[in-house]
Amino acid sequence: MDHITLNDGNRMPMVGFGTWNVRGESGLRIIMDALDVGYRLIDPARMYGNEEIVGEALRRSGIRRDEGFITTKLDSPCAGYGKAKYAISDSLRRLGTDRVDLLLIHEPYPDSAGMYRAMEEVVSEGTVGSIGVSNFTIESIDRLLPDAGIVPAVDQVESHVYRPQLELKDGLSRRGITMQSWGPFTEGARDIFSEPVLVRIAEDHGRTPAQVALRYLVQNGIPVIPKSSKRGRMEENLDILDFSLSDAEMAAVEKL
Repeated sequence: MDHITLNDGNRMPMVGFGTWNVRGESGLRIIMDALDVGYRLIDPARMYGNEEIVGEALRRSGIRRDEGFITTKLDSPCAGYGKAKYAISDSLRRLGTDRVDLLLIHEPYPDSAGMYRAMEEVVSEGTVGSIGVSNFTIESIDRLLPDAGIVPAVDQVESHVYRPQLELKDGLSRRGITMQSWGPFTEGARDIFSEPVLVRIAEDHGRTPAQVALRYLVQNGIPVIPKSSKRGRMEENLDILDFSLSDAEMAAVEKL
């Protein structure tokens, strides 16, 4: 598995497993399949209602805790310093772990600064490895930074071939922040797997359109967290690190 080194020195897998809408007993089986296939970054959240099954899947998998990478997120009910401190402890309890590798604010809130202060404290306490944000614009980041003692390590945003957000990525990079893609397949909003440009490039490489779509992002330095309930598709999405797109192919995808 390839990793990217974050601004705090911690290493994050380039390909992780998204868990939005993955819940219950069927969700537990899906996450265990993902771990068995080889995913090590699992991306649950309090508002997804699946922190418990992620923790359970990791325990059942037998994977050492230091081999896994758990992300979770704080949402609007956690806005404010005190609420965030409680929510972090509660998420650790739900996950059944004493440490989260990456903790994010789900989106900008009026008291994001208070939430972030609580997150900085748990980094110093050792219960959280890296902290960051999700769905923040550059303007939102710049409102947060003056009062931040720790520069966010990650901004997790919607990014796919139709909306890669490369300008946002460049702006974040200048601030030392890694942009990570959620929804790399558009969350079903577009029929990305039938996109002619991706189909043609995939045929030339003996790959699939899904793999080309993910490879385009990863080759732009954007980590991805695709989601699938099918084991074969999980394997396919993970198998994107041993081929490259040419400059012409990258330019063709960028035109989308």
